[in-house]
Amino acid sequence: MAIPINIEKLLGGNTVENNRIELKGGWNPDSIYRTICAFANDFEDNGSGYIIVGVDEDNGRPVRPVRGVPIETIDRIEKEMVGFNNLFEPFYMPRVSVEDIDGKKVIVIWALAGDRRPYKIPEHITAKHKTPKYFIRYNSSTIEAKGENEMELIELANRVPFDDRGNLTARISDVSMLLIREFLNQVQSKLLDDIEDAKPHDVLEQMGLLDGPIESERVKNVALMMFSYHPEKFFPGTQIDIVIYPRGKDDDPDNFIEIDPIKGPVNIIIQKALDFLRTMVIQQRVQKVPTQAEAIRTYNYPYQALEEAVTNSMYHRSYQEREPVEISVMPDQIEIISYGGADRSLSLDALRSGNRLHARRYRNRRLGDFLHELGLTEGRGTGLPTIHRELKKNGSPDAYIETDPDRTYFIISIPCHKDFVTDELVVDKSGNVVGKDWVTKLGHNWVSEDDAAKAINAINKQYNTELAASTAASITASKAASTATSIIRLLDALLVNDFSTRQLFLKASIPYNDTSRKKYVNFLVELGLIDWDHSLSKRSPNQTLHLTDLGKAVLQRIKQK
Repeated sequence: MAIPINIEKLLGGNTVENNRIELKGGWNPDSIYRTICAFANDFEDNGSGYIIVGVDEDNGRPVRPVRGVPIETIDRIEKEMVGFNNLFEPFYMPRVSVEDIDGKKVIVIWALAGDRRPYKIPEHITAKHKTPKYFIRYNSSTIEAKGENEMELIELANRVPFDDRGNLTARISDVSMLLIREFLNQVQSKLLDDIEDAKPHDVLEQMGLLDGPIESERVKNVALMMFSYHPEKFFPGTQIDIVIYPRGKDDDPDNFIEIDPIKGPVNIIIQKALDFLRTMVIQQRVQKVPTQAEAIRTYNYPYQALEEAVTNSMYHRSYQEREPVEISVMPDQIEIISYGGADRSLSLDALRSGNRLHARRYRNRRLGDFLHELGLTEGRGTGLPTIHRELKKNGSPDAYIETDPDRTYFIISIPCHKDFVTDELVVDKSGNVVGKDWVTKLGHNWVSEDDAAKAINAINKQYNTELAASTAASITASKAASTATSIIRLLDALLVNDFSTRQLFLKASIPYNDTSRKKYVNFLVELGLIDWDHSLSKRSPNQTLHLTDLGKAVLQRIKQK
C-alpha cells in the first residue's frame, strides 16, 4: 500500500524538511537500516523520516531523472527487509511503497517514530557477527548514539508526544474515512487510489494512526485531531474563539462582540479562522507612486503573519488543556492566546528575537507533519521568523510575545499598521470589522476616502475634465462619449466582468485603436484603477483587465457626488 504523501513533493522538499529525507542511489542495507533505526528513535521529535532508494543526490538535492531500482530486484529487496526487520531490538517495521518517478521504479521507506523506543540494530546487518547499537539523526546524518546522547535517548522511552499516543476512549468508527480521503486528495497521495476497497483499520495502520499490539490497538490522538468531525469530544476546548473589542480589551473589556466558536478538525478550524480574518478583518491601502510601475500596497495585518500565528496556536497548544485558543481583535492589534506554552528549552529572549528556533521537543510532532503537508505551516522553527519578516515587509511594528516561567500559556500580539489604527472598531451589516474612519467597502478589501479622492483629482488633472455624478448620469443620454464619460463607461464595464482590451472598448462603446488604448488603459493601469491578470503574460491571448479595489472606490465616489 502507498504512503500518505506525494512523492514528487517529497523529492522537491516542499512538504518535508531535508534532514528527514535520505536519498540512496542503490540498495545498501547496512547504511539504510542504520538510518531507519535513527528515524525510529526520533531523537529530535521529528515524527518520521523517509528513505528513497533509487535516487542519487548532489549536494543534498535529488538528481533528476532518477536512477531507479531495477524491477527484477524489487521483490528480492522486499523479502530481505522482512528478515532485516526482525533484527531490531525491540521489533520494528517501517512502511514500504514502490513508486513511479521519471518512468523508473523507486522504493520509498517511511520510518515513523516508534512507540517502543529506543531501538537497536546491528551496525552491519549483512555481517556474520552482528553487534546491535543505537542510532540517531544529527542534522542530515545518521550517527551512533553514545554517552549523553545514549542516556537521553533511553530516557525518551517514557516521553511519547501527546498526539502520537493511543486514545483510551476512541474507536476506529470515530475516524471519518471521508476526511481522510479529502486529505489524501489535497496532498495528492497515491494512497488515495488504494483506500476505496480497503478496510478503515488497514488505512489507519498504513498511515501510522494506530497504536499498541493487535489485541488492544488504539486510535492515535492525532487521527482524532485531524480526521474526526468532533475532536472536542476527546479533547475539550479544541476550538478557536474570536472576540472583537471595539475600544480595546484593556480600555473597555465589557464591550465585546463574540463570533460563533469555530470547531471541527484542527486543519478546518485553522482555515475557517483564517478565512474570517482575511475576509472580515484584513484591510488594504493602495498608493500609486508616479515614478513606480507597481502600486504600494499596505495591509493593516499581513495575511502571512496571521496565518503563521493562528496555525502555530493550534499546532503548539496543549490538547490536554480544556481551554480554547482565543483571538482578540482590537483597534490597534490582534492578540492570540493559546494554553500550553512553548518548550522550556526556548528562552523568552529567543522567542522574541525573530530568529529561527531550535526546540528539542515538539508537543504535537505528527500534527505538525499533517499541517505542513497541507501547506498551513512552513516548517519547524520558521513560524516566528516568518511573522517578524512579514510585519517588517509591511512596515508594521514587530510582534510582541509573552509567556510565563511555567509555560502554561503563550500570547502573541500582532500590531496593526499605524495607518489603520483607529479609536474604535465597528461591525457593519455584512459582518466586516472596520475602523470608523474607513468607510468605502470594496470586495474583500478597504480603501480610504482619501485615496479615492486623490485618484479622482489625478484623473481630472490628466484629462482636464470633471468626474461627477452628472457625468455618470449622462452616459445613457448620449453615445458621443466625452473623456469623463468614457472613463466611467470603462470602469462600469469592468465592475460587471473582466475583459480583454478589445472587448472592454467594445462593451464601453469606445472606438478601439492604439490612440484610445494608450490614452485610457495605460494611465488607468498606472494610477491603479484597473490592472492586468498577473498570472498570465501580457502577450497572452487570454489576458484580461479587471477593476481594482481603488477603481471600485473611485467609481462609487463618483456616483455619490
